[in-house]
Amino acid sequence: MGGGVTVRAIQADDRAQWRGLWDAYCTFYRADVPAEVTNALWARILDPSSAVNGLVAVDDESGRLLGLCHYVLHPHTWSAKLVCYLEDLFTAEAARGKGVGRALITRLTAMGREAGWGRVYWNTEEDNARARHLYDKVTGGADGYVRYMIKL
Repeated sequence: MGGGVTVRAIQADDRAQWRGLWDAYCTFYRADVPAEVTNALWARILDPSSAVNGLVAVDDESGRLLGLCHYVLHPHTWSAKLVCYLEDLFTAEAARGKGVGRALITRLTAMGREAGWGRVYWNTEEDNARARHLYDKVTGGADGYVRYMIKL
């Protein structure tokens, strides 16, 4: 990794490197995401009218993508403000522990403050100790909610 990291919106010419990070993220979570779903995600990220958005962390020296985050802005029933669901956050293995995940979260929360969002929230697996260590630092700890889900 070079000397610094820039976090910016995903751009169309990021596709090849983004895809490598996305595939590694899916592998990490043991998720078999069909190509048509990945293609739909990419189209949504690039569509300015979509609620799905993305950021990448770029090594300032090499221009390589080091991490990604996908987020969804949506209304909330308890507030007039939009809230942000950080759906995917991933850092390349070689860049872990070097501030890339923190840089992505910091940029996303700064964007939220600038835009007047109500909050940024996310989930992770209970046993994802490395990520939870970072999340505990940036948030002060989990909020005590338990997630339930009905797959349809």
